[in-house]
Formats: sequence, structure tokens, C-alpha cells
Amino acid sequence: MNGPALQAALLRLRLWLGARGPVACAAVLLCVGAAAALAWLAPQRAQQARAHQAALALAARPPAPPAAPLLTPNENLARFYAALGERRYAEQQVDTLFALAARNGIVLSKGEYRSGYDAQARVHTYQVTLPVKGSYAAIWQFGLQALGALPFASLDDISFKRETVNDASVEARLRLTLYLADQAPGAIE
Repeated sequence: MNGPALQAALLRLRLWLGARGPVACAAVLLCVGAAAALAWLAPQRAQQARAHQAALALAARPPAPPAAPLLTPNENLARFYAALGERRYAEQQVDTLFALAARNGIVLSKGEYRSGYDAQARVHTYQVTLPVKGSYAAIWQFGLQALGALPFASLDDISFKRETVNDASVEARLRLTLYLADQAPGAIE
């Protein structure tokens, strides 16, 4: 509003309020104040209700399962070696990765492979670096399925690259390490 129009509106408001008397003016001011307070308090009340619902949901959760019994160091070591994969099946385990990639619609062009051995731990490692291409969700699904299918593997690194913002396909690089034993689990001394 420009200056004269604003002045005219204020004059009309003053005349209207003057014609109504002080009680009506006070009632209008109280209504405006109540509306402002309601507008200020409504979002806070909604936030309190959400927090209350979250607390109720948390309280409704079943209790956490009891902690696993403590194991002796030898029992822990035996479990560690029992969880290792077998070195002689390393190629088949890599084939499993390629099959999972195909099942998730991911393009695997080639991989880099590096084997190693930790003499102190008596554990072979087989590091697999896979450049892949697919949707973001499919790549994550592939990574999770790989860890489920090969429980003796670790996902050491994953990086994503997208050429353009509108590109549905993502290029990624996954580095997995397979932890392997020379013999079948249980046969290690």
C-alpha cells in the first residue's frame, strides 16, 4: 500500500473502533492476541505430541535380549577361525559376487584381486576391488547381499560417482576383503 491509501485505511479503522466503544476495542484486541498465541503454540503442541508418540513407541519395544555369555580367549579364537572361509574356494566366492551383481542388475566390468597372508594370525586375505555400475539402491543391495552370502568378508570401502545429476546410473567402487583359512573350519589347530 502506498502512503495515502495506508493513511485512509488507518483512518477507517480508527473511525470503526471509535464507533464501537472501548469494550469492543478490547474484545478485538483480545481476539487478535488469542489468535496470535494459538498460531505460536499449535506447532509446539504438535511437536510435543510427536515426542510423546515416539516415547510410547520406544517403551512398547520388547526388552533387549540378554547379553551373550562371556567366552574364554580360546573359545573366541576358535569361533574366529570357524567363521573363516576356505582359501581353496576363493574363486567360487568371487563367482558368488559376480552372480549377486547380475541378480541386482549391476554391470561388473572387471575386478582387481590381491591376495595376502598374515603369518601371525594364520589368515589369508583376498582383497577384491570391483568397479560397478547401476542404480544407487541396487549397488547398496549388492553390497549387503555380498556380506550376507560371504560372512567372512568385510566391505572395506565403497565410493560413488555420478556423471550428471539427472543420470539414474551410478558408478561405484567396492573393496571387499575375504578372510580365509588354509583348511576347513575346525581343522585348524
